[in-house]
Amino acid sequence: MKSNKTMGSIYLDFNATTPIDPLVADAMQPYLAEFFGNPSSIHAEGLKAKEKVETARKQVAAMLNSHPDEIIFTSGGTESNNFAIKGIAFANRNKGNHIITSAIEHPSVIEVCHYLEKQGFVITYLPVDKYGSVDSADVEKSINATTILITIMHANNETGTIQPVEEIGRIARKHNVIFHCDAAQSAGKILVDVEKMEVDLLSLAGHKIYAPKGVGCLYIRRGIHPEKLIHGADHEQNLRAGTENVMSLVGFGKACEIITDQRNQSPELTKELTDLLYMEIKEVVPEIKLNGHPEKRLPNTLNISFPGVESSLLIEKMAPVAASAGAACHSGSEVISPVLSAMNVPDNLAMGSIRFSLGRTTKKTEIEKAIPIILNAYQELSRSRISLDLRPLTTGYKLTHYTHGLGCACKIRPQYLERILKELPLSVDPNVLVGLKDPDDAAVFKIDDQTAIVQTVDFFTPVVDDPYDFGAVAAANALSDIYAMGARPSFALSIVGFPEKLLPPEVLKQILLGASDKVSEAGISIIGGHTIEDTEPKFGLVVTGSIDPEKILTNSSAKPGDAIILTKPIGTGILSTGIKRGLVDRVNEKLMIECMARLNKKAAEIMSEFPVNACTDVTGFGLLGHLKEMIVGSHIGAVVEYKAVPILPLTWELAAMNMIPGGTRNNLQFVEDVVEWNDDVPELAKLILADAQTSGGLLITLPTEIAGQFIKRCHSAGIIDAVVIGNFSEGGTIRVQ
Repeated sequence: MKSNKTMGSIYLDFNATTPIDPLVADAMQPYLAEFFGNPSSIHAEGLKAKEKVETARKQVAAMLNSHPDEIIFTSGGTESNNFAIKGIAFANRNKGNHIITSAIEHPSVIEVCHYLEKQGFVITYLPVDKYGSVDSADVEKSINATTILITIMHANNETGTIQPVEEIGRIARKHNVIFHCDAAQSAGKILVDVEKMEVDLLSLAGHKIYAPKGVGCLYIRRGIHPEKLIHGADHEQNLRAGTENVMSLVGFGKACEIITDQRNQSPELTKELTDLLYMEIKEVVPEIKLNGHPEKRLPNTLNISFPGVESSLLIEKMAPVAASAGAACHSGSEVISPVLSAMNVPDNLAMGSIRFSLGRTTKKTEIEKAIPIILNAYQELSRSRISLDLRPLTTGYKLTHYTHGLGCACKIRPQYLERILKELPLSVDPNVLVGLKDPDDAAVFKIDDQTAIVQTVDFFTPVVDDPYDFGAVAAANALSDIYAMGARPSFALSIVGFPEKLLPPEVLKQILLGASDKVSEAGISIIGGHTIEDTEPKFGLVVTGSIDPEKILTNSSAKPGDAIILTKPIGTGILSTGIKRGLVDRVNEKLMIECMARLNKKAAEIMSEFPVNACTDVTGFGLLGHLKEMIVGSHIGAVVEYKAVPILPLTWELAAMNMIPGGTRNNLQFVEDVVEWNDDVPELAKLILADAQTSGGLLITLPTEIAGQFIKRCHSAGIIDAVVIGNFSEGGTIRVQ
């Protein structure tokens, strides 16, 4: 089998997906155009297709040691798991409602179990030991008179630990309980024999065994009758409606045939390469931790924790080696893997966990090339230097590759922060006009009857790759809070966190230059600051301004009937995430940077010409989060027209690709107690409206009758995105329609 990888890459992520085997591709080729018949048709073209579908069924059955009629084709492992668990649960509800699973199952099992809990089923989530293994004795102890299903995976997708499925199968058979096994990760790596395992249902996914994506199967033992999930015609023995994907099924069958033909070949070569990778890394970094069973583990899988670094940063740094931070299905998340948590891996080690998974095409030369790349990446990210002569630091720094989060998306969760702030003592100084008791992002201190000092601080990680642009965006973000209060900035102090072991001084110089030029545009200077050595670059400003105490604008003075005006488009957090992943073209990247770096100075000046009631800027808590602060502080409600909200180009497309900064979902949780959604509001729109924005526009409220004049004035001043997005009302909720 030839290697099928991108030029220059070293692919060590076969547990995420495998390339299509050339023999599989050859078998599929005729079904692109030549044999296109519907397998349900009775003419010659249909019968040819039907014959190939049944051939594929026999090939899958031969690999599993089952009868062909026990194989039901599906779209993949997720559907198979859903079909098995929901199908058995609903078909046997009259017999009981108890299901046994483990804490380390794939999300397509865990999420199904969570769903069934809402439907009245009782789920037992069995713990695992330090190796991630279920104790079969725990399974038997958990069985009771209402138990209808046990669902335990064959081998864990993250750690490779092989579960005692044969013992569990015997226990299930002894107690007359149906047993389902997710074998998507184990097939093709170790023997999967449904008779030896004594399973009643078993899930497979084509893309894990060198077949196409979007195809799989569910083995259903004769005599087991799950309720079907997909209704329609009587395809697949009337268990799974839908015209068969003949081309993919031919490929799936061929992939299974290859596994059957190679069954007697030893997996020792793959294990030798996996062990070589582990031992060479451990020799240089002895403090790494192996996650998973040292022996009862898939021969191709190596999950290790690197102390003192975060896995997402390490993966980016060790390009062109392709690996995963935990499971590929949720690797975009910065949360600790539930599998490692269930194994009680300490948080500081779990955050540095990398899964390397080898495949048929992996060569020793690739492993030998990968080892110094991995070690050098760890060297650059670790505080302590490894005494090894590896490649020097490269040029062309991309700042987003040196941070696990992005800008305001790194903010502490608002609901968590609120709880802490409520426990702090409030100032009793009458000169504090805006402080901890207020939801505003700046503090105001009265000097005399004509002057009050406004002060704010903002500090975050890179949202763009260029250091100069990062400095400019950070400065614009800090200045925005001053403008939102209706104040004039006076001077600024810089706050710097910088990884001096990773990045040269020139990078810091460019950050400071970008900030300096931006504050000069605001008419002020940076006159001091403070720095610390940090593990990732961070930058921000403390900005001091002044205002007439009688003209302060806050979050808490909006009035029912006010129009809600937004002066900049949203979506910068989503776009920043897309930029970090290399999914945004240069034109749209420049557009986003220009938007974030644009000062809210003109909008603030225009506000001084109108009877504005309240104002805030839209940043880390998202549009809805800041709007919540306004309605809570003003004791009113709001109606927002989501289609009226200006959104940066590519935002919808990137949101659909799940390029969602972590803070966004926290923001949705923060506002769920006050937001009412119309039924026609798309789920993606909800995420966009909660986007963990960085350096956004001003959210301004003023009487509706003059809103048109305000918008016209903004447009004439070049603020072309300014628009009315809704209005304030009575009540205490935000209605999004």
